[in-house]
Amino acid sequence: MFQAMETSPKSLILDLLSTMRRGAMPVRLLVRAGELFGIAENSVRVALARLLRAGLVERDERGQYRLGESAQAVNRRVTSWARVEERLRTWDGDWVAVLASALPRGQRAAVRKSERALWLSGFRTLEPGLSLRPDNLTGGVAELRETLANLGLDAAVPVVRLSELDPSRDAKARCLWDAEKPTTACRGAREAVETSARRLPRLEPDEAMVESFRVGGRALRAIVLDPLLPDALVPGTERRALVEAMKRYDRMGREAWHAALAAHGVVQLRAPADTRMTDRPLAAAGGGAR
Repeated sequence: MFQAMETSPKSLILDLLSTMRRGAMPVRLLVRAGELFGIAENSVRVALARLLRAGLVERDERGQYRLGESAQAVNRRVTSWARVEERLRTWDGDWVAVLASALPRGQRAAVRKSERALWLSGFRTLEPGLSLRPDNLTGGVAELRETLANLGLDAAVPVVRLSELDPSRDAKARCLWDAEKPTTACRGAREAVETSARRLPRLEPDEAMVESFRVGGRALRAIVLDPLLPDALVPGTERRALVEAMKRYDRMGREAWHAALAAHGVVQLRAPADTRMTDRPLAAAGGGAR
């Protein structure tokens, strides 16, 4: 049996809204979903109000909710999980470096957003003020610079290609990532997906909805938080296996939720994100620095 993970009102709302390809979701459906996870109606409504003030959700003229602009960058990253391998290219040994020493001093919110952007993009600190990752993503430095900006990296921070590190620093850079964390996260999520896939057909509809949501969210978290390093540094075998398992499981999860959502006139066509990855980025699991 899968290991249940606590679902907060905030994460449930954002995760549910992340499943929408178009349109919005009525409050009554969010409240109903909260009931499935043991979350009181008042807690759902309070969380909605706070998310609305933070710009993470938006409300249309019918009083229905969708993800807000502030949540879209992370959401785009999450919803591209099935194509994650397309983001990789052969590594030539060069790096993408971020001069974090240029972060504005005394602006804690800007620093926190920049740190989250770097962490979500697989950067680790080589030396104080210098973070890097292998230059093995399609689009190279230019595309990664744009991605980092969309995720919240301060515009004052330079993002550059770094070649010919001295042997000592190059060796140190190659050891910045703990290969076991993303590998273990992907393996555990894949095993949970495979176990749940065998269980779902035997579960009651409400149980299947809850389990598929939690297990699918855990799997996407592992995929999105994988730093996407070259196999020479961190083998991607378990990540690739998880993606393939999740493609099959995603179809089962959508079937589990289809009837409940259709009853409210909602079309849900994507697996849920796990937005808890945005809450405490430097402490979350999945490829953290040593």
